[in-house]
Amino acid sequence: MSAPAYDRSARKRPTNLSVNEDLLRKARGLGINLSQAFEQQLEELVRTAEARRWEQENRDAIAAHNRFVALHGTFGDRHRKF
Repeated sequence: MSAPAYDRSARKRPTNLSVNEDLLRKARGLGINLSQAFEQQLEELVRTAEARRWEQENRDAIAAHNRFVALHGTFGDRHRKF
């Protein structure tokens, strides 16, 4: 499992949200913990957004590295037996 995307020991903060009332009624009827479900989904959205931002910020370096490897190979290429 990967590291948490946030400080899980940080205090909880009450927040007001607007939710479709039919969806909310069904979720409550199924015993879904709304706070837990919200945090899990929000964490996934944060991870995805941070990964996308990292890739965007590092795209030039990644492209340069890929060009270098295409031209020169990797350190272990000469030691491989396959």
